[in-house]
Amino acid sequence: METNQKSFLANVLHSNTTRLIMIGALTLFLLIPLFLVKELINERAVRQSEVIREINSKWGNEVFFYGPILKIPYLTYIQSEVYDNKTKTTIIEKTAEEHYAYFFPEELKNVSQVQTEIKKRNNYESVVFTTQMDFSGKYIKPDFSSKGIPDTDILWDKATILIRTTNLSSIKNSVKMLFSDKEYVFEPIYEVQDGEDYSYYSQNNGYRAVSSLETPFFDVKNHFENGNFSFSIKYDGSAKIGIVPIGKVTESTIQSDWKDPSFNGSFLPFQKNITNSGFSADWKILHINRPFSQQAFGSLPDIGKYAFEVDFVIPVDEYQQNERAAKYGFLVIGLTFLIFFLIQTISKIKIHIFQYTMIGLALTMFYTLLISITEHSSFSKAYFIASVMVVLLIGLYSISILKNKKFPMFIVASLSVLYGFIYVIIQLESYALLVGSIGLFLILALVMYVSRKIEW
Repeated sequence: METNQKSFLANVLHSNTTRLIMIGALTLFLLIPLFLVKELINERAVRQSEVIREINSKWGNEVFFYGPILKIPYLTYIQSEVYDNKTKTTIIEKTAEEHYAYFFPEELKNVSQVQTEIKKRNNYESVVFTTQMDFSGKYIKPDFSSKGIPDTDILWDKATILIRTTNLSSIKNSVKMLFSDKEYVFEPIYEVQDGEDYSYYSQNNGYRAVSSLETPFFDVKNHFENGNFSFSIKYDGSAKIGIVPIGKVTESTIQSDWKDPSFNGSFLPFQKNITNSGFSADWKILHINRPFSQQAFGSLPDIGKYAFEVDFVIPVDEYQQNERAAKYGFLVIGLTFLIFFLIQTISKIKIHIFQYTMIGLALTMFYTLLISITEHSSFSKAYFIASVMVVLLIGLYSISILKNKKFPMFIVASLSVLYGFIYVIIQLESYALLVGSIGLFLILALVMYVSRKIEW
């Protein structure tokens, strides 16, 4: 009786069903080191972001430009009733209040030349740039008639030109504007920050404060015979250039030696040319293309969100590629165990659960090798080296397990195809889901075909 019980127990333990359950449990257990690998990748990615922010803050952050804006004060009057104790009558007093009107150019043209540079710290790198931005355009005489403001209440002699921008600390030249053949020098002014009216949203750093440059007072009344202006501004910056198209007709050209630009914001270039030596992009934006007018009374509107932008970022984040590779870890481990299980079932060769564990740990080590080598090389080179090391390790280990070279050669070939397939999926963008789905379907069909005659 006892012998029968032992024989039954031995049959159960050595049955294919029990082996499948144990292999499945081991596969789930190996999700723990895979999770730790993903945490390591995220930790290194966060560290990279911190280093990039530090590099950019010292060199110069995103460049946002909004201007030039003609700022003219005007007077309005508030009437109030005041009781005069001497005359015992009520008199009407008028109190003057000063407000500001803001007028945008009739024409605004910009040509920006951008020279990029890769800054490195330890294993991390960020792209920074130096840009020369040349502006020119034309003003026409402002029209106050829409608000019913008489000419006598307009303080033409206290007009100024205003520029709104980020990154004051990284401006590399004295900003001087030639307006109707007269030169005016911009100076920074302090403004009370008032919510979004004085901020610009950056995807990398959230809302950033926008500062102002302003000319001294001048009499603008006689400046509209030609109304032409021009000025240049040079920045050290990083990540992004954003310009608000405030001209009634805004034309802009940005040229750079950066070969991987990303065009964002509210307006895309109508013409662009991207080569291995850089890019050139042109915008032409009319006032009817944007939801704000050419003038504002009282305060400037929050129009930073209507900027057109060019991103200067490293296009392929190797930590993202590592993270995508790690997401396929469960698939690699599961399919590799399935191959060994099918070989074991067909050939009647015994493979201990400890040996499955060693193989699973070797497959997990692939991802730590991948991220560590990537930090000192390219992702493609790191992927090749890590996959070759793991495939050779498992291949050599399989020779000692399976006692021949035929099955290990099949395992090496299968793993090579699997790692190659995953690499192709990682590199694809638009067709990654399609190729991955078709590949998995073919793998499932192959497994079904191979296992169709196994006696379970």
